[in-house]
Amino acid sequence: MSPTFRAFKVRNFRLYASGAIVSNVGTWMQRVAQDWLVLELTHSGTALGIVTGLQFLPALLLGPYAGLVADRFPKRQVLTMTQIFMATVALTLGGLTIAGVVQTWHVYLLALLFGVGTAFDAPTRQSFVVEMVGRDELSNAVGLNSASFNAARLLGPALAGLLINWIGTGPVILVNGFTYAAVIVSLRLMRVSELHTPKPAGREKGMIRDGMRYLWRRPDLMMVLVAVFFAGTFGLNFQLTSALMATSVFHKGAGEYGILGSVLAIGSLAGALLAARRVRIRARLVIGAALAFGIAEIVSAVMPTYLTFALVLPIVGLASLTMLTSANATMQLSIEPTMRGRVMALYMTVLMGGTPIGSPFIGWIGQVLGARYSLIVGGGLTVLGTVASVLYFSRRRGLAIRPRLLPRPHLEVLPQTELLGDKAVLETVPLQDEPEPATKQDVGPKVA
Repeated sequence: MSPTFRAFKVRNFRLYASGAIVSNVGTWMQRVAQDWLVLELTHSGTALGIVTGLQFLPALLLGPYAGLVADRFPKRQVLTMTQIFMATVALTLGGLTIAGVVQTWHVYLLALLFGVGTAFDAPTRQSFVVEMVGRDELSNAVGLNSASFNAARLLGPALAGLLINWIGTGPVILVNGFTYAAVIVSLRLMRVSELHTPKPAGREKGMIRDGMRYLWRRPDLMMVLVAVFFAGTFGLNFQLTSALMATSVFHKGAGEYGILGSVLAIGSLAGALLAARRVRIRARLVIGAALAFGIAEIVSAVMPTYLTFALVLPIVGLASLTMLTSANATMQLSIEPTMRGRVMALYMTVLMGGTPIGSPFIGWIGQVLGARYSLIVGGGLTVLGTVASVLYFSRRRGLAIRPRLLPRPHLEVLPQTELLGDKAVLETVPLQDEPEPATKQDVGPKVA
């Protein structure tokens, strides 16, 4: 089997991936349909930003508690419950739309409820991957998960755009409600005896604070988290920025908007597959990819035509997925198994929890200054936030970081210079120590 797909040797992961690809296609179809529904109801970029923000607000408020649930209860059961809940929300929104009675406040409320399901689903799903494949295949499985999510992004938006024109937004949302059954079936067919299930964390006081303290004592992981926060809050608003660019700048319809999502997914899929081939993941890859993503987003904003804008989007997708997959693997490979749910919940809180702040802000920027500035501001803040994170947390670790263009572009990481007389002693060191290999005994037991 190709090294890119080696995690598929694990039966439980094959089942999970097969259900996830079906559900992910439905999720992307609903995202496009929901955004188009909001634009039809309000014709407002600000309203679109509010809906996106409400969908991610629960991740900010409930993320730490969701991580605690992931550490204390069987993850397979938690995932089954979250799939049922999100399916119910999708079916409700689809039904209201088909009936012709949907109002903007309905979309707001159901987006918030959908976010509640996602808040509990995301950290459980992220930390469940290592239970399916073990530590040795974790980075490969994370890359393949992202590839599945972005293969769905390649198909879902384009399919949604076509179906919206043919049958309307309501039926498209309704289809997503039924796709969650694929994940539920895959979870029920798994062999529990083959899962690497750790001993559940006991109930103790201050468990959420323990997770926060654990992260704060790890400046290498904090540096990654801050970079991801700025990218997730201000840069990763594609469903908003692409909709604004398609409608207000290039004056296109739902079909062309859906195509932009699929074009973006070409680069994202390539980034995920490249990530799946990597055996060693270092935090400096996260930093370099975050900077590349911010710059690529700014470049996309100044493209003069719909075609040139679409041609730049794969580069944006490649950089963003390289950042996200390497950040995910870095976090999971560097933490204690009993902390995995709480730490990954904090990671998902940082990644998605800033969206309620960033998405309305970016939507307002697009409404007031124009759609192009929503990308310029988002990409610029991603670059500035990443640079600030590197400067602060590398100093906490006693490291100096500087870019090098030759023999290939990379970040050189050095200890702070120690002056001995008139000479400086420098030694190149990795930004993050590679974790020691672990046996199965050491490990114990959508969308991306």
